[in-house]
Amino acid sequence: MDKSKREHRDYYHSLTRNMLLTVIIVSFTPMILVGGIILYQFQASYHEKVHAHLEELVQKHKQNIDSFLQEKLGDIRFLADNFTFEELRDETCLTDKLESLQKEFGLVFVDLGVISENGIQIAYAGPFKLGKALYSQADWFQKAMKSKYFISDVFLGLRGLPHFIVAVRDDWMGEKWILRATIDFVAFNSLVENIRIGETGFAFILNKEGKFQTKPLLDIVTTRKPYIDFLSDRNTTKDEIHVVERTAASGHKNIYVAASLKNGDWLLVYQQRASDAFSDFRRTLRVALIIMLLGGLGIITMAFILSKRMVNRIARADREKQMMNKQVVETGKLASVGELAAGIAHEINNPVAIMVEEAGWIEDILEDEEFQESENLNEFTRALEQIRTQGRRCKEITHKLLHFARKTDSRIQEVQINDLIEELVELSSQKAKYSNVTINTVLQKELPPLQVSETEVQQVFLNLINNALDAMEKKGGVIDVTTLMEGDHIAVQVADNGPGIPEANLARIFDPFFTTKPVGKGTGLGLSICYGIIKKMGGEIDVHSVMGVGTTFRVLIPLPKQDESQEESVEETDTN
Repeated sequence: MDKSKREHRDYYHSLTRNMLLTVIIVSFTPMILVGGIILYQFQASYHEKVHAHLEELVQKHKQNIDSFLQEKLGDIRFLADNFTFEELRDETCLTDKLESLQKEFGLVFVDLGVISENGIQIAYAGPFKLGKALYSQADWFQKAMKSKYFISDVFLGLRGLPHFIVAVRDDWMGEKWILRATIDFVAFNSLVENIRIGETGFAFILNKEGKFQTKPLLDIVTTRKPYIDFLSDRNTTKDEIHVVERTAASGHKNIYVAASLKNGDWLLVYQQRASDAFSDFRRTLRVALIIMLLGGLGIITMAFILSKRMVNRIARADREKQMMNKQVVETGKLASVGELAAGIAHEINNPVAIMVEEAGWIEDILEDEEFQESENLNEFTRALEQIRTQGRRCKEITHKLLHFARKTDSRIQEVQINDLIEELVELSSQKAKYSNVTINTVLQKELPPLQVSETEVQQVFLNLINNALDAMEKKGGVIDVTTLMEGDHIAVQVADNGPGIPEANLARIFDPFFTTKPVGKGTGLGLSICYGIIKKMGGEIDVHSVMGVGTTFRVLIPLPKQDESQEESVEETDTN
């Protein structure tokens, strides 16, 4: 015996160890693979998201800057198109137009000037003393004379301050003239300074020669890489956004996003350290690694706990296996007993029928004159009547027993639930009497018929009544069987005032082979079969129980749909 126990203990210890290793390997392998794949995909997706966000940011500011330039150029075009050279060369009129522009747009427009084709500024309005200034050798003037509309690069010029020119060329009396406006550098520079993300992200504008058109946030040497190379590597269209990642001379990896401005004459560049741009991803990566580490510890812990529990359950299942085998045997015995009972009932019916017939024949003989004068005639008549009564009762009992024993008959037929309940109560009355139990019925009248299998419904409610009787066989009690309408269902309640069912058992009450009865008393299949029958009908069955108060089983059986009833009526008519 000790050797057998030791072998079982070694077996379960080995099983625990193998399950622990299996769970750890099976859990860690997909976690590492999936985690690695997810992190890789997340990294790629996050990089794409950051690039897309920066592209959108640069695209938005590119549109804002281009709109700013075009709006200012449009304002000057409006003046050139709506006022003549003679009007604008009048400094009083030009000053009035400058004041109107500054009133409308603020100090974005610094000054206005009208310049002849030989480069002499013949009219000026603004804060500087630039009257009669000569621009014939100025680079911006020479370019402006070649184009109808012109926006210059940022330069210092005569005033010694960074600015740029917006100019419109027009003709008057066969001679060309230019209306130009100076745009405030501070207002223009603020459009680019506002492009800030994180701690190291900033933007600036370069011209084709790599010269700054705005003031950069940090000191940048444009004669070195990567800016000149970046400009030379541009193979983009005017509307395309170009994103690259390169390592700077400082050793830091930077992200550069570029977009062309002013029809390709300028380049808007956004620069940010990659470590700053992807800081959220790195934090997420650290958190993910910590979570994976904690998850790994959790897996090991749970693997150990679950392995112990599973092995304990296996051990308990091994013990329950023997009991279940006994229950299966008992279930087979019950089926055999049912068949035997049906056969006995059938056999009893034949001699009972003969007894009743013979009693009738004796009654006919007693009508002869020689028996009419017998002193015991009344006693004979009483005995014959008793024989007929008991014979009919015996026949009725065997008929009900046969009717219930035909459990394989699942044909759908019309069933009056009240009549069926009364039959079952009468069938159980003798057992109830022995158990000192009173069965009361409260049946709602004129309930519509059900379209169900009569034998299956009998099996359900007889099982519920027998369970209630078994629960109260020691102390007795009362069983109340109630029927009533609930919407499109008929509800049947079987309530007893027995000891009740523990709350821990209620969740398993309909599980196969679950029983609280002593070994050999029950199989644990009755309520499971009842549950399956009711569910197959489309109904519901539930239980409510309070310890020391009693138990109530409630069954809802759906009424037949009108279409089904009409189809059955048509079938019956066709059959007739």
